[in-house]
Amino acid sequence: MRPKDVAVCVEIVARHPFIGPRYADILPALPATWLSLLGREAFRPSVYEDFSDSPARLLGVGCSAIISDDFLREAKTPPFFWIGAELTRRISSGRSPLLTDKQVREANSDGGINVAVWEGAVSLRDIQRVEVADAYMSTFMEHHRGFQLKELIAQGSTDEVLACAHRGGYLFVSSSNGRYTDTMDKPPHELIHEPHITGLSRELAPTRRGTWASTLFAYEAPRFGFSPCEQRLLLAALLGGTDEDLTDQLGISLSAIKKAWYSVYERVSANDPKLLPLTIFNEDGHTERGKTKKQRLLAYLHDHPEELRPAINM
Repeated sequence: MRPKDVAVCVEIVARHPFIGPRYADILPALPATWLSLLGREAFRPSVYEDFSDSPARLLGVGCSAIISDDFLREAKTPPFFWIGAELTRRISSGRSPLLTDKQVREANSDGGINVAVWEGAVSLRDIQRVEVADAYMSTFMEHHRGFQLKELIAQGSTDEVLACAHRGGYLFVSSSNGRYTDTMDKPPHELIHEPHITGLSRELAPTRRGTWASTLFAYEAPRFGFSPCEQRLLLAALLGGTDEDLTDQLGISLSAIKKAWYSVYERVSANDPKLLPLTIFNEDGHTERGKTKKQRLLAYLHDHPEELRPAINM
């Protein structure tokens, strides 16, 4: 999400038949709230665009928040409230339950983090498109794999999403006792109209083994200790593009990009010479070029996203 996307994203939320009414009188505070959070580690927003249109059309928004233990307990205590609206209300009044950047690094290094899905909204003309739903799911997984996750909570945007979440491994929090259960209090088409909580915890994830939700709780500690600047470089590189493209995305010079790659290669080689020796030879005995080093490293990072999550570098 970029600053210029915020107004369109809020409009999509406002027009959504189920999500819009949840915000009621706090909706006018949503644009300034999201703008104030851009760039924060605890705010993880995505936008979805249709490039078959010219120019590309923004058709959806999805975002989550890394929240305090206290807010998590409140959200799971009946009677429930709408998470997105309550986050907006508290942040706009200076009572943010989101962790600071430092707190995110500390929590993800020691004990783990709690994530609340803030919103996932699609424009009315695209709400039934299967490929859009698939994009939401794959992006959510990519954005949250690799964290040391304690608990994840969410609320459905449609009754179909609620049913899908259940099939994907989510449990439901009972409105009578606040405990996780495998059954909904009401049918999805009724539950969607009132505050509800669905989610999963680290302790319960093994009981949902084999589901996509349980895979989010698989965790390995990072080995390389990349700096935040190096992580930004690597995250951008995973999306593709040349070093010249990265200069535009990161706002730094080409020479700074090359120096950053050298620093990254040195760090990885020092910690794991087998993964990335300082000198790599191909099958013909010739030295591999930087492009091949980059491909080798990015392939590893794709399977080990914990290396790119905020943490305290020891």
